[in-house]
Amino acid sequence: MINIPKTDKKRIIIAGCGFAGLTLAKKLKNSGLQVVILDKHNYHQFPPLFYQVASAGLEASSILFPIRKIFQNYKEYYIRKCEIKSVDSAKNQLITSAGTVDYDYLVLALGATNSYFGSKEMEDNSKGMKTIAEVIDLRNTILMNLENALISPDQDEKERNLNIVIIGGGPSGVEIAGALAEMNNYVIPKDYPELKERKANIYLLEGAPRVLHMMSEKSSVKAKKFLEKLGVKVLTNTLATGCDDKCVLTNDGNKICTSLIIWTAGIKGIRVDGLSSEVYNKNSRIIVDKYCKVKGYDNIFALGDITFLTEEKFPSGYPQVAQVAIQQAKLLAGNLIREQKNKIPLEFRYKDLGIMATVGRNLAVVELPYISFQGIFGWFVWMFIHLMSIVGVRNKLIIFINWAWKYFTYDQSLRLILRPKGYS
Repeated sequence: MINIPKTDKKRIIIAGCGFAGLTLAKKLKNSGLQVVILDKHNYHQFPPLFYQVASAGLEASSILFPIRKIFQNYKEYYIRKCEIKSVDSAKNQLITSAGTVDYDYLVLALGATNSYFGSKEMEDNSKGMKTIAEVIDLRNTILMNLENALISPDQDEKERNLNIVIIGGGPSGVEIAGALAEMNNYVIPKDYPELKERKANIYLLEGAPRVLHMMSEKSSVKAKKFLEKLGVKVLTNTLATGCDDKCVLTNDGNKICTSLIIWTAGIKGIRVDGLSSEVYNKNSRIIVDKYCKVKGYDNIFALGDITFLTEEKFPSGYPQVAQVAIQQAKLLAGNLIREQKNKIPLEFRYKDLGIMATVGRNLAVVELPYISFQGIFGWFVWMFIHLMSIVGVRNKLIIFINWAWKYFTYDQSLRLILRPKGYS
């Protein structure tokens, strides 16, 4: 058993401390519940800026914040670093890598992971961007490929090291493509003068007719124009049909030689053993009702990217974005407090606050509920919203200084290859 004091208060276990878990835990302060937070990391991370870490624009520590520091002044809160193994709903127990723990309420907020749509070769040969470890590995690979391009005597290998293929033209794909293009234009010519005439070739592959297909056609066209202006080769209506460690094959019969494939094309929920198979949809998302309760269970809830709930406007489920997770967490916190007071729970109604994506310096597309705009104003709005969403005053300050320095100097000195012992 995990050593957590027993009290007369009901215990809620929050599995995962991403946007959903963190919001829920904060909202339950002084709720009369004993709150137990379980996460395999001891930090909260900010995925919207993963691409900036991958492109050496920010240090990883600036988008991470220690969970224990957040809850230093919260009474009856207990934090344990462990991995979730399975659920025993009959005994109201959660089995973890650190032992078993009883619960009165269980909230699954484990997020999502990469979905390769059944392609083992893509899973083995591409780099994802769903965890900070993946992002740091991606940054190291980008920089190592540039170093290898300098020392390789073989021209084909040199060419492969200078080609980057990004699969998926959603916000993540567009943003990493833009960031790498800026690095290609402003940094590589100075850091690698021998490559000045042979900069990296960046390919963005999207199976749909346009990038950012979840946004308006106007925003999609503008984003594509921004990317191409930066030098990105945008290939729409193009699917990756196969790959190995040296090339990517596309549905139009072309072959792109590359040493780096970046995967941003799909995500799926993280499954938890012990739950009925009927609670999962085909993409491993957990089916919940309008109270965020897991199908078939009275005291197990799920929040965020891991959940699946539809309504007329979203027949394929709510988008797997931070705002859905945050709004679900706020609703559930309110309902749990209402339950303590014997009040009727409220149903979830998603309020779409808009979507945005940045392509590069002074280039962004923003769609809010009643207005949309592109270019430099959109870029400043994007920066402001993301900066305010970061946890911790210190982190906000560090990111602001990094952004300001980069804006005025077209550079940032964060291009470090850091690997554990045993890696070259």
